Amino acid sequence: MAAAALTLHRLHRHGIARPLADTPADAVRRMGAFQAQDYHASLWAVGLRTAGATVEDVEGAIARGAIVRTWPMRGTLHLVAAEDVRWMLALMAPRVQAANAARIARDHGLDAATLARARRALEKALAGGTPITRAALYARLDAAGIDSGGQRGLHVLNWLAHESLVCQGPRDGRQPTFVWLDAWVPPASPLARDEALHRLALRYVQGHGPATAADLAWWSGLTQKDANAALAMAASALARETRDGQTWWSAGDAIRPRASRDAHLLPAFDEYVIGYRHRDPVLPPQHTRRVIGVNGLVSPSVVIDGRIAATWKRTADTRGEAVVAPLRPLTDAEHEGIRAAAARLARFLGAPVRVA
Repeated sequence: MAAAALTLHRLHRHGIARPLADTPADAVRRMGAFQAQDYHASLWAVGLRTAGATVEDVEGAIARGAIVRTWPMRGTLHLVAAEDVRWMLALMAPRVQAANAARIARDHGLDAATLARARRALEKALAGGTPITRAALYARLDAAGIDSGGQRGLHVLNWLAHESLVCQGPRDGRQPTFVWLDAWVPPASPLARDEALHRLALRYVQGHGPATAADLAWWSGLTQKDANAALAMAASALARETRDGQTWWSAGDAIRPRASRDAHLLPAFDEYVIGYRHRDPVLPPQHTRRVIGVNGLVSPSVVIDGRIAATWKRTADTRGEAVVAPLRPLTDAEHEGIRAAAARLARFLGAPVRVA
């Protein structure tokens, strides 16, 4: 598929060219999941795709449990819709656990017996449904004779999240809280594995297409075999195009996106950049290290005409500036487009954002 057509369609499927949904929860549902280890970046990722949303709207959806922050895939924090939490964890978390079990037992002493003790201690603290800060939960572990130091507490919470026992709740100031999943998210009937794979393919392609089976395997952390099977099961609801031996999958509802050179300010770790195995269609290879560091950190970026043209970051002081670092020379019209994109971010934050 030609790069220009690919990025044009993705800008629309991602809800970047125009909002995906009227509510934050529906935007998350339409995308399948948003990578969310950077909490504030994930709020803007959702807000960017939601018509008229403010940061309070997105945090309100998290506080109500309509959006859940947990580790459904690749051992990485994501935002997912509440109704998707259980089946996503059941489908994708076991592969992460299988890869990590021996390591955390060897390096941190968290064998099956210790993790069972930790589960009992934290269930007693959380079963009532009240969100509790991470530090307070670490104190509960210490009181139960399970040392939480040396990142052991974080590994315990991560393991229990993969077990569908805990997830993150609303923030307490700047601190994350945790809740017992059964007390926070309504119960749901488990899905057969094939049905979960089918649903995963639909969710992913709906929000990320055009995409390949390799992209789905990367995003989900599942095997290439599983990704192929998922797309085959969903094929009747999807469109596909094969060129040069590569099959691209798209949502079945036809769209005719309008080309635009509007600028868009994307947050760090945005799905438009990281939701695929290969980033070449949106990120010139010679600039990869200016956007994606060797440590895996993905910078906020400016997208123009579907491709990353600059990085940006907000200053930590009270000036409210967005400092833009171009990857190529920008025209006056593109600078003006960046200012318009910054005004959109300012409306979301309820605070001025001036471009520097």
